[in-house]
Amino acid sequence: MTNKTESFQKVIDKNFKKVDLYTTALTRVHGHNHPEVFEVRELFEAIKSKIISESISKPDLDVEFSQLRQITQNYKVPTGVCEAYEGAYNMLSEIDQAYQVK
Repeated sequence: MTNKTESFQKVIDKNFKKVDLYTTALTRVHGHNHPEVFEVRELFEAIKSKIISESISKPDLDVEFSQLRQITQNYKVPTGVCEAYEGAYNMLSEIDQAYQVK
């Protein structure tokens, strides 16, 4: 395993459970005003599924992260949202950045 992969894995280990929790909460709390959170949740589920199910150390997540960046306008946090919303976007951005280091 390379240092770059370890970095990605460390970020996954550090953030995944919280992002899972936060993205679920966002759909419930902010879904009516921010319908994009449903897409964010679906993309996170796809990323999580690939990471869990693929035996390779770094699955191909380019499409999912590209879509996340587009939907979230590069993880821009909307005004008037809770700290969990901001935290979810910040952690997703951190995971994305760690993944992009190839």
